[in-house]
Amino acid sequence: MAAAPKPSAPVVVDVDAYGADPTGRTDSAPAVTAALRHAKSLHRPVRIVFSKGTYQLYPERAETRELYVSNTVGADQRYRDKKIGLLIEDMHDVTVDGGGAELVYHGLQTAFASIRSTNVTFTDFSFDYAAPEVVDATVAGAGVTDGHAYRVLSIPAGSPYQVNGTHISWLGETSPVTGQPYWSGVDGLQYTQIHDPKAQRTWRGDNPLFNDVASVTDLGHRRIRIDYTTSEPPADAGLVYQMRNIERTEPGAFIWQSKNVTLRSMNAYYLQSFGVVGQFSENITIDKVNFAPDPASGRSTASFADFVQMSGVKGKVSITRSVFDGPQDDPINIHGTYLEVVGKPGPSTVTLAYEHPQTAGFPQFAPGDEVEFTDKRTMTPLTDAHAVVTAVDGPSGTDHDKSLTTMTVTFDRPVPAGTEINGTVVENITATPSVVISHNVFRNVPTRGVLVTTRKPVLITDNRFDGMSMASIYVSADAYQWYESGPVTDLTIRGNTFTRPTGPVIFVEPTNQVVDPAHPVHHDIKVEDNRFDIGDVTVVNAKSVGGFAFTGNTVRRLDKADAPPYTSPLFVFHGSTGIRIAHNHYDQGLNTSVVTD
Repeated sequence: MAAAPKPSAPVVVDVDAYGADPTGRTDSAPAVTAALRHAKSLHRPVRIVFSKGTYQLYPERAETRELYVSNTVGADQRYRDKKIGLLIEDMHDVTVDGGGAELVYHGLQTAFASIRSTNVTFTDFSFDYAAPEVVDATVAGAGVTDGHAYRVLSIPAGSPYQVNGTHISWLGETSPVTGQPYWSGVDGLQYTQIHDPKAQRTWRGDNPLFNDVASVTDLGHRRIRIDYTTSEPPADAGLVYQMRNIERTEPGAFIWQSKNVTLRSMNAYYLQSFGVVGQFSENITIDKVNFAPDPASGRSTASFADFVQMSGVKGKVSITRSVFDGPQDDPINIHGTYLEVVGKPGPSTVTLAYEHPQTAGFPQFAPGDEVEFTDKRTMTPLTDAHAVVTAVDGPSGTDHDKSLTTMTVTFDRPVPAGTEINGTVVENITATPSVVISHNVFRNVPTRGVLVTTRKPVLITDNRFDGMSMASIYVSADAYQWYESGPVTDLTIRGNTFTRPTGPVIFVEPTNQVVDPAHPVHHDIKVEDNRFDIGDVTVVNAKSVGGFAFTGNTVRRLDKADAPPYTSPLFVFHGSTGIRIAHNHYDQGLNTSVVTD
């Protein structure tokens, strides 16, 4: 018998051979685009390589695609065209090997994308943006002079600005083609977070920098003095105000309709406009990725919003050995999307609508997918809730020829009895992943650490969550606000360390308006062998769970010396059954009572 043919070795495509400039003096975008187009034309396994240098990538000559992306700007036509620095599209068996290179992106563009591709690896490079959309302004000094308060702000080099009277204009960065800034804003922009570098905490809050301003003076060397009409001395010296606009115009990186995509051994110093979005893809691995600002940048922000958002992914999502430091929203959010029934044109057909304005324009279903019909009020499946899709008429994700917010879906059987217009939501349960999140570090997070809603097995293990400003792990299933689906049925939280958390540390809160303990939304959650180093907070607050075990954990109080009595109950359950709390170790004085209703 003849031996099976050996797979061919990948063809090496060197971007420098196409004119890319590793010295960082010129724009490498045209050369990188040409190299990637050539690699695609080979129709063979390829390895696209960079030199260990610095590459400047401007958006004007990057690839452009009309794309619609979950949790961004929805159907807004102003932002339908996305610029993409490194585009792997309709390719198979591809490695983008940075060789230790640093990629510096300019303007508003997606750093890299895998679209309709399989077996794709991005590895061994760092990337950053020359002018992030988040301005990190440090209060370098503050006080009172001649009866008037003042602050001196220190601004990182990547945040161009102009002082205009009593205002500051943030100018993003000037395009060498148009002569106009890629983005701009005034004063506190539209949204603010506050970072305390000494305490290593970040939280959402009001921005006092531009209240009661009497004058603004550019002191040079990227220092700005703001004098106020008030006399109360500012108490925020040393804090950093992280300011930004709110439109998530494109993903920071994008994985769509792709299979077996890996991000490994990378420094993601900043993600412009949003995070890494995995959308209707299969098997995504993120390993040894440092999501954190470049220490040399003077910045404390590493993403415009979330770091990782997985929407409608199937197969397995694996996120391991990574650092999540300095986002503007959740480090990891894994979910599907509930679409609401807005019409029933036939016995086996429904019209479905995207209900959150940030998500629209891309297909949610394909023939052969299995769906589940869910009652919005109870968040539990209808009787005979499952059906298989036979036909779909809706958006493509790459054009605006059809409605971007509605679709008509036909099934292999009549829609379930009890399906109500504006009262029933539908989830694609084929597009749900199993998840492993292990050996990661989460810090300087203003929100939750991990959000996860998938019915496949989830393991969150051996991670360190430090100083989360909201729940460290949050499980929802939401058909009223974000429409992020769905239930968890097998979630294990094991061997993690939670230090300085905000309570509840583990928060289970589906949006069901009717709570029936006999019909819970979530099932089988196990919290075992973790360590909680806490203040006066609740460790677990869980709603509508059938089967919750808290075993073998250690709960220690951080502020034991001269601390007031501990008042928060460690455990709060609402509408839940099958609760088991056993074999845990608690510091003396903790309120170990279990509150149920």
